[in-house]
Amino acid sequence: MTDTISDTTGNTTAGHVGDTAGGPGRPGGGLATRGLAVGYRTRAPRRRGAGRAVLSGLDLRARAGELTVLLGPNGAGKSTLLRTLCGLLPPLDGRVLIGGGDLARTPPAALARRLAVVLTDRVDPGLLSVRELAGLGRHPHTGFTGRLTAADRAAVEWSLEAVGAGHLADRPAAELSDGERQRVLTARALAQEPEVVLLDEPTAFLDVPSRVALTVLLRDLARDRGLTVVVSTHDLELALRVADAVWLVDHDRRVHTGAPEDLIRSGAVAGAFDADHLAFDPVSGTFGLRRTARADVAVDAPADVLPLLERALAREGLAVTGGSGPAGTRVSWDGADRLTLTGPDGQVVPVRGFHELTRTVRTW
Repeated sequence: MTDTISDTTGNTTAGHVGDTAGGPGRPGGGLATRGLAVGYRTRAPRRRGAGRAVLSGLDLRARAGELTVLLGPNGAGKSTLLRTLCGLLPPLDGRVLIGGGDLARTPPAALARRLAVVLTDRVDPGLLSVRELAGLGRHPHTGFTGRLTAADRAAVEWSLEAVGAGHLADRPAAELSDGERQRVLTARALAQEPEVVLLDEPTAFLDVPSRVALTVLLRDLARDRGLTVVVSTHDLELALRVADAVWLVDHDRRVHTGAPEDLIRSGAVAGAFDADHLAFDPVSGTFGLRRTARADVAVDAPADVLPLLERALAREGLAVTGGSGPAGTRVSWDGADRLTLTGPDGQVVPVRGFHELTRTVRTW
């Protein structure tokens, strides 16, 4: 049974009646907030609640075994929320719970074994190799000596292979590209073997195939190892396809939660991201240009080519119709990238390929 709950703080939650905070196989696990307010302290006397709240009244939950993505427009407060969840910023009000325990009351050594964080802050690796940098994730488990055992080294090697950075292990970390460095920092977090992993824009410097690979990896690790993974990202379309759950901050600083399909169907995604020239299509789960068509055009093309023709013609301000366009305006696909255009004046023009097509209709 699914219900939708809107509380007095503006949070909107789509969930299941009877859910608990724990994930599969880990009762009470995961990450949760209770009445959380995040923001920045003022110069007023130090007291709980004194400060400028960016987001408030948050009752959120990220379950073990799931990938939860944090989405929202720039300036919505995503980074502030993430930094509060990992303890870098104190809450203005409320609590953060990890495995049912209060983050603020967890000793640092114990917290380091339960929580791993990958932020966008620049890291100076000094003279460390990639393997040594990833190995820093084992320090919560090594004690004051810092010596790695065979089991520690195996965990480091596994983490590097998991993020596709095994071949970089012996390279100086200072020589890595931005994308390579982000992979290694993610490996360092995985080597920590935590219960909860928080990542801020982990795919920011990666190419498209690598973004997909890392996002899918994080989801698979969450499921296979019972991890709670929370990722802040601007890769909206990818996140909506891969994530198990979404926290979406809208322009009014309300947080909507649920499965991606819950937030698409409710209109929360479109409400947060639609703009003058951009519109979210809930059917395809993608964004498209929002522009008024200057003319209609009829298209005769096979089903596998029709969507591409619609895209190309829409870019030139032409809307595809089911019947004949005005004054016989028509595009016909003749096969092998050959097309025939019938212009508004009845002139017939053969063209080859989409580039020549768009250049030609631009003058209509």
